[in-house]
Amino acid sequence: MKLAFQLAYRNLVGAGLRTWLNVGILAFTFIVIIFFNGYLDGWNLQAQRESIKWEYGNGQLRHQDYDPLDPFTLTDAHGKLESGKSGNLSPILIRQASLYPEGRMISILMKGIDANQETLSIPTEAFQGTDAGIPALIGQRMANSNNLKVGDQVLLRWRDKNGTFDASEITITEIFETDVAGVDLGQIWIPIEKLWEMTELNGHATYFVANEKYEAEKLEGWEFSSKEELLNQLKEIIEMKSASSSILYLLLLGIALLAIFDTQVLSIFRRQKEIGTYIALGMTRWQVVKLFTIEGSMYSLMASVVGIIIGTPIFWYFATNGIGMPEYVTPEDMGITIAQRIYPAFSIGLLLGTLALVVISATIVSFLPSRKIAKMDPVDALKGKVQ
Repeated sequence: MKLAFQLAYRNLVGAGLRTWLNVGILAFTFIVIIFFNGYLDGWNLQAQRESIKWEYGNGQLRHQDYDPLDPFTLTDAHGKLESGKSGNLSPILIRQASLYPEGRMISILMKGIDANQETLSIPTEAFQGTDAGIPALIGQRMANSNNLKVGDQVLLRWRDKNGTFDASEITITEIFETDVAGVDLGQIWIPIEKLWEMTELNGHATYFVANEKYEAEKLEGWEFSSKEELLNQLKEIIEMKSASSSILYLLLLGIALLAIFDTQVLSIFRRQKEIGTYIALGMTRWQVVKLFTIEGSMYSLMASVVGIIIGTPIFWYFATNGIGMPEYVTPEDMGITIAQRIYPAFSIGLLLGTLALVVISATIVSFLPSRKIAKMDPVDALKGKVQ
């Protein structure tokens, strides 16, 4: 085996530019595969962290009639928990309303949240110490789209539990920044006690956000979804984008493997006398096949070394500084949580998996044309007459 590697290395070095062209394209493919997958892994991890931090907590206990994708369920999707069952849960009540910024009417979701909650990163502490009649929190994108700022007073209209319209001015107490569209776009947050008073739905909630100490139990009229279940949709979207992106690097890998295949075919054709000499010196046909297969697989090993040397500073730079998204790319455009700067995640598993993919693929492609050697007649090979 050692001799085979030595001979293969000598032949590759002796091939000169042809070897380095194959190594170069394989190394480029190696870097692209790792970069794309690291980018998607980093995006996935960031989106999960932000979604848990701002929206999901450790899970949600939802009213059985509540469907986040169906606004028509909001009218009746609320209720009270049994006494003593609300420990480690933060209630959130959702009602539909209309906001009138600058004389325009926009439909929004009015969300009541406990001012003392610590489960989500929504800055509900801003409710404390304010003398506003109805203090409200909004996200930065909500503020930008409606030209709102801290201290503004805006007319709000809603319905109470009987369907009667009521209206009052709210005061923008604070504007927060988040990458999670589910707590920002088209929404305002007010103290849940105030919302209970406004709607006469005392003690009601649409869903509860659980903290890390909450232990799920079956409650009539309520359904608990863990944070893993809530993140499934996000994971599926990331996987779909990963599958579509894989077309690019599979195409690059295919081109690189085709170059190796052509090189092996040409090498076997031009080195018939050398093959005959190996057999005449006592090597079996399959030993010569192994020699040429190792020679082809060494392209991938050399490419991996070159890729790691060139790619390491590139990966380190982007993992440290991130990749800025264009200003016009927003969560509402993507339909998914996405930060303005994504930090790729290059794991050891990703590196080893890509390395295995490249080496195994190159070995298989090198073996296919090398099988012809097993059918060669050594005398004809020495004469260079093998067809």
